[in-house]
Amino acid sequence: MDQFTRRIIGFGLQAGAVDGLALCRTFNQAIAGQGLPVRLSLDHDPLFGLKRWRANLRVLEIQTICTVPYVPVSHPFFERLIGTIRREPWDRCLFWNFHDLEQKLVTFRCYCNRSRVHQGLAGDTPEEMASAAAPPQRASLQNYTWQSRCNGLFVLPIAA
Repeated sequence: MDQFTRRIIGFGLQAGAVDGLALCRTFNQAIAGQGLPVRLSLDHDPLFGLKRWRANLRVLEIQTICTVPYVPVSHPFFERLIGTIRREPWDRCLFWNFHDLEQKLVTFRCYCNRSRVHQGLAGDTPEEMASAAAPPQRASLQNYTWQSRCNGLFVLPIAA
């Protein structure tokens, strides 16, 4: 997640045990096509201390920032994102295999970035915040229809 725009960059998924190589692979999968971050905020999980992970970040020239141990408020945006993912897609739909979970998370990421407004962003979506484009024109509330998102998990009004 980009902390400034609240835009979800990607999800890295790993079936089975996670070691240093798998952690590097999932990180590279999550940021694929997005460009490298300058800084990466990490908690104190023992996985982030593995030599291969630290070498990967050193090669990519990514600066790490560690959070305060046992203080979830030091990562408020990420804790909120994890809670949102648990409440919204995982509590409401099933996934059948690894590929199905991956597809549903990509769909949820697109929904969050393009359609879900954030109070902390003054009612803008993360994509509007990330781009310098002018905000879209306001729709007339007299003429609208409903559009389904995330395979019917969410329904949003749109201008007709």
